[in-house]
Amino acid sequence: GNILQIDETNHADLFWAIRGGGGNFGVVTKFKFQLQDLTQAYGGILVLPATPDTIASFLREADSAPEALSTIANVMPAPPMPFLAEEHHGKIIIFAMMCYAGDATEGEKVMQPFRNIATPLADMLHPMSYAELFPLEEGEYHPIAAGRTMFLDYVDASVAETILSHLSKATGMMSVTQLRVLGGAMSRVPVDATAYAHRKSKIMANLAVLYEDINEKSKHEAWVDEFQNAIQQSDKGAYVNFINTVGEDELNAAYPASTLEKMRQVKAKYDPENLFKINQNIKP
Repeated sequence: GNILQIDETNHADLFWAIRGGGGNFGVVTKFKFQLQDLTQAYGGILVLPATPDTIASFLREADSAPEALSTIANVMPAPPMPFLAEEHHGKIIIFAMMCYAGDATEGEKVMQPFRNIATPLADMLHPMSYAELFPLEEGEYHPIAAGRTMFLDYVDASVAETILSHLSKATGMMSVTQLRVLGGAMSRVPVDATAYAHRKSKIMANLAVLYEDINEKSKHEAWVDEFQNAIQQSDKGAYVNFINTVGEDELNAAYPASTLEKMRQVKAKYDPENLFKINQNIKP
């Protein structure tokens, strides 16, 4: 192979493809990033009771919040965490991970509408460094997962009620619907500027159930398929990094036709033998 330095002017086609194309084109050994000074942030975990109204309200507040706020809302049965009262264990909650990238005083103001949605079951939002959002993982426990990734146009009370209904019927050890409101600077990049083309998608949803017995695979896969079909809306796309199994249908969801065709051309140019294929593979 060859060692290449790529950017907007050097091997621009390859630079376009690796931004969204997964590991299909080579091994990146060095990045050059434009850093942003972030000396302080405000965030952490906020746990709210999950009802159709609280879920819809959370997504609505996240959509209207300043761009400096990022949220991940995990709708899931409450695990037996020490900071949650035992009476809430097993009940479906909103387990939200939140970060305001800016002044802590302003961050606290931005978080208040979320605290007002319902009385928090746990409020661990506080001034912090950005690195505190990413504690080291412990243990080697890796259960089996049946999962789907998709985009949604909206989550209102009706959609939220469907989410709660399906979570209540899951039979695995743990089930979760993860909701991420998108937008911001990412959405202002032209759709064709990189191989990641879902710049205009509104909400990313990840549906998953965890289980231990491989003999139960068909049951859990059927659950997550039915769940996905029940909340599917007009945006039929999918985020490639969260796709578990990759066939033509999945690739067509991950990439618009014109994007996929351009990626095949880049693949044929830089990896015609398809050496890099242990991924969401795009064949030359």
